[in-house]
Amino acid sequence: MTKILLVEDHEELWDFLSRRLRRRGFDVVLAHDGQQGLDMAQAERPDVILLDMNLPVMDGWTAARALRADASTARIPIIALTAHAMSGDRDRMLEAGCDDYHPKPVDFSQLLAQIDAAMLAAES
Repeated sequence: MTKILLVEDHEELWDFLSRRLRRRGFDVVLAHDGQQGLDMAQAERPDVILLDMNLPVMDGWTAARALRADASTARIPIIALTAHAMSGDRDRMLEAGCDDYHPKPVDFSQLLAQIDAAMLAAES
């Protein structure tokens, strides 16, 4: 079963996403701030990380860089979840270590396609 780490601080969004992902057969683990996300990634070794960029304690930018710097998590695909859809934000997210990004509000079918693509890329 594919394990997804969802790092999101807004209860409505993590509730919505975790329920829908579980219905699709994913094992979902949750973290509610960037530091907890980093700790959970190291402990749980998920197949994919969905990472909000605007988080308490440690923001998603810092968490993505830390995940890439750690040999145990460096190859886990990261999809940024963000309300930042301004010009240049995508490049900044990729530079921080994210493999892809998904703008909020979430388009669930598009997000599923991005998760599939991230997992395929990680396998090759």
